[in-house]
Amino acid sequence: MNARSWLIAACFLLPMPFAAEAQGYAGLGSRAEGFAIPRPNTPLKFPEDHGPHPDFRIEWWYLTANLQSADGTKYGVQWTLFRSALAPGNEDGWQNPQIWMGHVAATSRDRHLFAERIARGGTGQAGVTAQPFAAWIDDWQMQAQSDGISELNLTVQASDFHYNLNLKAEGPLVLHGTDGYSVKSDLGQASYYYSQPDYQVQGTLSLGNGPVKVSGSAWLDREWSSQPLAADQSGWDWFSLSLDSGDRLMGFVLRGENGNFSSGTWIGTDGTVTGLAPGTFQAEPLETTTVAGREIPTRWHLVLEERDLSVEVQALNPQSWMGTQFSYWEGPVEVSGSHSGQGYLEMTGYE
Repeated sequence: MNARSWLIAACFLLPMPFAAEAQGYAGLGSRAEGFAIPRPNTPLKFPEDHGPHPDFRIEWWYLTANLQSADGTKYGVQWTLFRSALAPGNEDGWQNPQIWMGHVAATSRDRHLFAERIARGGTGQAGVTAQPFAAWIDDWQMQAQSDGISELNLTVQASDFHYNLNLKAEGPLVLHGTDGYSVKSDLGQASYYYSQPDYQVQGTLSLGNGPVKVSGSAWLDREWSSQPLAADQSGWDWFSLSLDSGDRLMGFVLRGENGNFSSGTWIGTDGTVTGLAPGTFQAEPLETTTVAGREIPTRWHLVLEERDLSVEVQALNPQSWMGTQFSYWEGPVEVSGSHSGQGYLEMTGYE
């Protein structure tokens, strides 16, 4: 849901004179005149859908990784490229209405480092191509090493951290919702949404003290829409969990004045993908931490009765605040209880 993250992309959704009229969280419940709207029974197409969809208002390529060094130190890495449109279309040069924003982060138990970049479409400074796949903003790059997105190289050089990671997918793409059509409210707002949740990772990471060899797993989310939220939805809590059993869980809760909306996807060890009926995924905050002057839930109880799952999800570093132009919390988490494992958590709307 991320990925990724509508809050960030939304800062460029509307021309500034109209920002006061925005509805829903960061204006993402506002009407989308002139833009395409996701429709059910629309097959996703690959490799085309790895690329951009300029007729939709918002989109992202969002990757998170849980990593570990040889001495057992745990790390998390985020790499996200957002596209948001002032108007439909994809003209050349400065007439291009597409805005690109990159967010990167690296996290350990005692450090959380992040950086942000912004670019205008049509200039070559940032963009995405579907085949061969490449996504970039300046020298922050996600580059395919083979057909599709099954093998990727991920590079970041920021002022106080950098990483160079090679990713290889061990499983197929996962379509969320109904064949990639993911509903986000009782009123029917939706997005197109798929993931590659099964990358194995090798590479190097530096948090300012020299490069460290790391390995682990990564999860890539792809999502696009034009009006993904209802007007009353004020934020979300999104979990992507890789369990030691081999199962995986994506679950989200959209918080609204008229009640919460939750859904998600269960990915079995055999690759079977099961969409979760609204309301079956439950997430209850257990503990908050003061982060950047806000009270942020950093320990959660998650329940999915149909899979006998009852777990606690704890932030690796509770201070994983993304102090970007529009701020949010995002970082690696550890899982214990009926199932053990690791993953990532993104939380928005905690003001």
